[in-house]
Formats: sequence, C-alpha cells, structure tokens
Amino acid sequence: MSLLLAIALAAGTAAPDYGNTQLPDARAEARARALMGELRCVVCQGQSIADSDADMAADMRALVRQRIARGDSPAAIRAWLIERYGDYVSYDPPLSAATALLWATPILLLAIGGWIARSSFGKRR
Repeated sequence: MSLLLAIALAAGTAAPDYGNTQLPDARAEARARALMGELRCVVCQGQSIADSDADMAADMRALVRQRIARGDSPAAIRAWLIERYGDYVSYDPPLSAATALLWATPILLLAIGGWIARSSFGKRR
C-alpha cells in the first residue's frame, strides 16, 4: 500500500481519503459500511465510526475500507481492531471475565425490577 501512496505522490495526485470517500466497488463499500456500524469510535462517547466526525474515526474508517479493498474479511478486520484497541471497540463484546458484568447487568436489573414490583404489589393486597 505504501508503494501505491508513493507512486500517487510522485505523480502529483493524492491517494483517496478512504476515511471520507467511498470505495468504487459497491459490494465492498456495503461490507465496509456494515462493519463500520458495528465498531465504536475509541475517542467518542457511544458513537460508531460510521457516525463520528472525530479524526480517529476517520482514520478507522480509512483502515476498514483499505483492508476491505485488499480483500480482508470483516471478521478478520474486527478481530485485528479488537486486538489493537480492546473489546471496547466492538458493540458486541465477547463474553469474558472482563465483560461478564456488562452481560449480566441487564439480567440483574430485570430481576431487581421484578422483585420490587412483586413486593410492591404484595403490600397492596
């Protein structure tokens, strides 16, 4: 890829800015966009890299598009980004010791809510 960049710079034309420019292949762009919607911007609060205007998100979009263009699978790209940035970068983190509380919290909150509702309705009778 650096050879292409060097050739483009030598020719006086800039390489495409894949952070803000779509891929020419519509199917590849669709795969890239789907993956970008599943990845969290590491500097934003809760925004995907597809929705964020942060420079870091643009860099991550460019990386996703470059790797899709060279034929990498979305799963391989996601795995590489998780390895580099941690589970936080994915909206669907794997179940592990570090994320167990994240997965268990909705169940715990539902159980607590059910217990509160049961005890409050029991007092009314």
